[in-house]
Formats: sequence, structure tokens, C-alpha cells
Amino acid sequence: MKAKWRILVVGAMLLFAMPFVMAENGGEEAKLNIIMGCLIAVAIAGVASAIGLTLAGTSAVAVTAEKPELFGRLLVLQVLPMTQSVYGLLTAILLMMGAGLLGGAAKVDFAAQPWIGMAAIWIGTIVGLTGLSAINQGMVASASIASVGRNPEVAARGIIFTVMPETIAIFGLLVAILLMTGLGLL
Repeated sequence: MKAKWRILVVGAMLLFAMPFVMAENGGEEAKLNIIMGCLIAVAIAGVASAIGLTLAGTSAVAVTAEKPELFGRLLVLQVLPMTQSVYGLLTAILLMMGAGLLGGAAKVDFAAQPWIGMAAIWIGTIVGLTGLSAINQGMVASASIASVGRNPEVAARGIIFTVMPETIAIFGLLVAILLMTGLGLL
């Protein structure tokens, strides 16, 4: 629980303690805000995934020590909280592509629409905060791993339960993609 609060505090500091400027001179500040949106999406979702993987991994190691034949089933359950970091990475790549930071031309004119940079910060925030579901997913995966250790026949049910908290992150990614499309970044 302490780790979740630490992540929320760091996220709040990123959002509210750092000065973000709207672009007024050719869109350079807007591109910096795009980069900040990428950072927020990847950092928050990545830290949450690491915590979720740790929660599930400690249970998987314990069960594997007693029943090594369950390694494959447990690995599937343990790796599920990693997907939220993939959503953060995908969001960052899409934002960078839209801003022309990966080569090619930017999809929007940041000088004419400087607020798009600020919108990118909020897009990154949506994905980052919904990516916090990886922590809860790690908790469910941990319980599922313990259950599989007692009864290997419940592995499929454990996967279903473990995937449920991820739907929140999928909704966040979907909203981010829709916003990027609406803003002309995709």
C-alpha cells in the first residue's frame, strides 16, 4: 500500500509541481510538453508494472520452489502486470510520431495550436494513472499463483481473474488514442 501512495505522490509532483508553458515561439515548448506527456505515461505505468511484477513474482518463486512443474502456468500469471508498461510505451511512441520527434513532419502546427502540447501531458497522465492498475493486477496474480500451487486445475480461472484489473488500463489507452486522433496527432 505504501508503494501505491509513493507512486501517486510522484505523479502529483510531476503534474502540479513542475511548470508547464504553453508554446508561443514556434511550438518548441509544445514539443517539450509532448516529451513530458511521454515521460508521464511511461514512468507511472512502468513503475506500477514493476510493482505488480514483483508482487506476482514473489508468489511465483515460492510456488515454483515446491512445484517446479508449474513454472509455465505461473509465468503467464506473473507476466500479466507488465502490459500496462507496454501501454505507456505505445502512448509515448504515438505522441512522438504525431509531434514529428521520430522523424518526418509533425502532424499538427504547434505554433498555431500550442495547447496540443499541454493536451499531450494530460494524455500521458491518463495512460499513466490507469496504468496503476498493474499494482492491483499483481495482487490478484499473486493470489491466483497461490491458488494454482494448491490446485493446478484453476490456472485458467486465475488468468481470467488476473486480466480483469487490466481493463482499466485498456480504457485509458483507448481514451488516449481517441484523444490523439481527435487532436490530429494520429
